[in-house]
Formats: sequence, structure tokens, C-alpha cells
Amino acid sequence: MSKLIYCFFLAISIQGFTQKKFILNGDLSGIKEPINRIFLYYRAGGESITDSVEVKKGKYSFNGYLQEPVLARIRAVYPDSANGKKRPIFFKRDYAVVFLEPSVINVTNTDSFSNIMVSGSQSNIAYLQLEEKTNDISAKEEALSKQYGELYRAKDEEGMKKLEVQFDSLRADKKKIYKSYLENNPKSPLALFALSQYAGWDIKPEEVEPLLIMLPESAQRLPSGKDLKEKVEIAKKTGIGRFAMDFTQNDTLGNPVKLSSFRGRYVLVDFWASWCGPCRKENPNVVKTYNKYKEKGFHVLGVSLDQPNGKEKWIKAIHDDNLAWTHVSDLQYWKNAVAVQYGIQAIPQNFLVDPQGKIVAKNLSGEELEKKLVELLDKP
Repeated sequence: MSKLIYCFFLAISIQGFTQKKFILNGDLSGIKEPINRIFLYYRAGGESITDSVEVKKGKYSFNGYLQEPVLARIRAVYPDSANGKKRPIFFKRDYAVVFLEPSVINVTNTDSFSNIMVSGSQSNIAYLQLEEKTNDISAKEEALSKQYGELYRAKDEEGMKKLEVQFDSLRADKKKIYKSYLENNPKSPLALFALSQYAGWDIKPEEVEPLLIMLPESAQRLPSGKDLKEKVEIAKKTGIGRFAMDFTQNDTLGNPVKLSSFRGRYVLVDFWASWCGPCRKENPNVVKTYNKYKEKGFHVLGVSLDQPNGKEKWIKAIHDDNLAWTHVSDLQYWKNAVAVQYGIQAIPQNFLVDPQGKIVAKNLSGEELEKKLVELLDKP
């Protein structure tokens, strides 16, 4: 993309939304090591956008159109070494975060690529102020993540469980900060971002909807506002006590399988994928419980979020992990029709459906699934 300078902002209308131009100008003169290309990543209009430009004389520039402020990441690409090897990428060193908005935004790197100064974006100022409130918690989360990795490699299940409790406590503390920010800054350009952080991937409608309604109508009409409202509505439909939405998807042989065909049994609708490490880690727990209760009216319906070219990997993972139950997928990755229908934003996730088709539990992991089945199937 060529470098362009404007003294006004061009607006166009696409699909009923006003799109306004942003320009991001970067200055790498403060960095000694050579960088030959910059990548820009962000989401706009429900789509993931990736762009890249060459660095010329320590400068680079991006431009595009936005309907609302969005969080973006920029990444440095370094020249290959003399022997042709590519330099490893480290998140803390080679990435930087900037909030884009329709304006001319200037990004100046100081002593390293990840250390930046930003001007021209009021949204970025608000973002830094919000981040400052959560910095201490984020540092604790990072430290816990390192400990968790060590415990995982040592296969210390008890140690990991203790850390998971601490993770939950830190997430709860962060949610309080986001909620306070929303209540005090409902008109902030960061309001929808803060609300999405508060909502997380497992949306609780009773908590999120009142905060969404509190925002100005103009914010609720933005694409991210409409998207969050849709997620809240889906979350209402997938709550405990609601009847599971029926669906049909093909199994590994291409035969259609319908959720309602399992009526009369307890069914765990298990969202997973062959590429998902936490899913594969959880599979042995599900296998153990399945083998114990399959003759007592329990079944598992695996819904895979494998990619369009991932059928062989999907089937291999089924065999490697001994997943001897029903499996379906349309191999559309995160756009899997059932995952979209159920509002799946992270995996593994699961829904336990009773013989009448009603959701009786969600996101059971480890020993929780067996304990729930003991309660439901081993009653005297």
C-alpha cells in the first residue's frame, strides 16, 4: 500500500454502515535492527483482515476503512539471516498493539518494536488507561501461565487444578474492573471493547445484557454492538433448562446425523477439534466416563471445528484418542454451522442434554462430567 496523506476523511457506505478512512503511519527510525516488512491484523465488519507493507527508509503506512474503533496488532518481519534461516517470532518483542479509529494515527517505535508511542487515536488513549487498571492482574496471570506450563509438562494434575482456581479468581477481579469502567464510562469509544472483555467466551446473559442496554443507542447499533446482542440472544437459547437447538450434520462417512435422534439418552454435545491442545488433553476424561456409562443411557456427539483441509487429521485424532462415539463436522473451522448456532467462541465446550432434549449442564471437564452422571444415572 502506498503512503497517502489526507487532510479530510473520506466516508463511504457499505451494507448500510458508514465506513470512514484511517491512515496509520509508522516510524522505525528509533530501532537499530533492520525490519523489512510490517503486518497489520484486525477485525472489521465481522471479518479478519490481514495487510502488509514494505518498510522504506524506516517508514511504513497502512490505510483502510472502519465502521468503529478496533483493536489491531502490528508485527515486524526481519530479514533472513546469512544462512537463510528465518528469525523466530516472539510476541513480546515483535508485536505491538494499537487501537485504530478513523483518523491519521502515528506510531513511533522507540527502543524495540513492541515499545511504541501512538498519537492521533483517542481510542488508543482510552485503551491504555483501561489496560493500566488491569496491568497488575495481567502480570499475575502471566506468572501463573508459566507455572501452569511447568506443571503441565510434569503432568501434575493436582497442581494444575490449584492454579485453575487462582486463574478463576483473577478473571473475576478483571471482570469487576471492566464492569466499573463501563458504569463510569458508558460513552467511551472503548465501551463495547470493555463489555466484550467482561462478557468473555461463556456469556451470561443476565450479567451482560443490562450493561449492553446501558450503552448509548449509537453504540448498540455498531457492528460489534449488534454482534454482542446476537451472542447474548444465543446464550439465552443455550442456557441450562432450555431445550437444545436441534441440528443435523454429516458424520465421517458423509451420513447426516440429527441431535434429536438421540432422544431417550443423555447426550454430551462436545465441541472440539484435532488441532485443539486443551481438547485433546480433555479427551481421556471423556473416554473414561463414556466407557463407564455408555450402557446406562449415556452417549457423546462430537462436533469438530476442523478446517476444510483437515478431514484426515480429524479422523486420525478420533482413532488416536479412542473416541468411540458419534462424530460430525462440516469442516468449516470456526464457521462450523453448529458452532455458530450455539455461539461457540472457544473450545473445548460441551452441553449435557437429557433424554427429553433439555440442557442440564454445560462445560463439564475433568471429573465434573462423571460426578454429574452419577447424580443423574446412579440414583437409587
